[in-house]
Amino acid sequence: MERVHALGLQYLLWYSVPFVGVHSAAYDRFQGKFLGESSRLGTAILDPRFPEVREYLIGTYEAAMRAWDLDGFKLDFVDAFEPPPGQPVERGGGRDIDAVPEAADRLLMDAIARLRAIKPDVMVEFRQSYIGPLMRKYGNMFRAGDCPNDAVETRLRTLDIRLLCGDTAAHADMLMWHPEEPAESAALQLLNVLFSVPQISVLLDRVPPEHIAMLRFWLGFWREHRDVLLDGSLAPLAPEAMYPVVHARTPEKLVAAVYADAVAALAAPPPALLLIVNGTLGERVVLELATEGGGRELEVRDCQGVVVRTESVDLAPGLHRIDVPPAGLATLRAVA
Repeated sequence: MERVHALGLQYLLWYSVPFVGVHSAAYDRFQGKFLGESSRLGTAILDPRFPEVREYLIGTYEAAMRAWDLDGFKLDFVDAFEPPPGQPVERGGGRDIDAVPEAADRLLMDAIARLRAIKPDVMVEFRQSYIGPLMRKYGNMFRAGDCPNDAVETRLRTLDIRLLCGDTAAHADMLMWHPEEPAESAALQLLNVLFSVPQISVLLDRVPPEHIAMLRFWLGFWREHRDVLLDGSLAPLAPEAMYPVVHARTPEKLVAAVYADAVAALAAPPPALLLIVNGTLGERVVLELATEGGGRELEVRDCQGVVVRTESVDLAPGLHRIDVPPAGLATLRAVA
């Protein structure tokens, strides 16, 4: 922990909240206070309606934070707080809350309040499948469900989260790809999560130099333009077609990412800085303007950030084909 903090980083620990391993001391301690058991996982599922169960879980997190100076937690599997299908829900017997959802709500609210009493800025992450607007009162980070090495699925999941999480941070699942893939193919993993917080999970000493160059370029792009990518007005288009075009806009800049052979159509006049991301392995993007876009300086880069072309263009209303390398970037700056 001290080494991590010395690097200027923060540290979270992962906890599977409802589960008690069958070989743990807690399994014997809480007999009769389970919602059920999972033979596949080798765990029991705690019943949060018992106050001593809630206190045990919250105390576990408090002790960990105090002992190790933790900065946050991933509190996972909270959707498992439910009895097996068809099993009647027992009441009384030391339970101080009748409804399991109400008890889970109480558990999470009390846990967050007590952790924030130790560290007001504690980070708490939840994972897709049990997140929604209500979960924002407990945590401040939502993460896409597990989908490593699946660029399309991670795009869908991160954009789904963005559409429901307000200003809560939206994190991608860990990004992975094969080290022998072309840099352009590897880049698609990152380009598909541009509108969320990326998590790189390849070993950097085992990927080729062109992959490192690609990561440096696109992560630099993400840092430079996170004001629009994360905090701009977001418009993921055509959800029925898996969001083939995504726009994010501020008064100063617009990012249009194209993930299929589709047209990036702009109904409103583009701002001074227009950034077109080619999220495909094709070699061009098509831009359609409904209004005058004015004179622009065009700069085209490949997936490693190498400038391949610069020229002056006029963005008149209508269709514009722009040749962009696979997983590359077209920057169009208004001429002063």
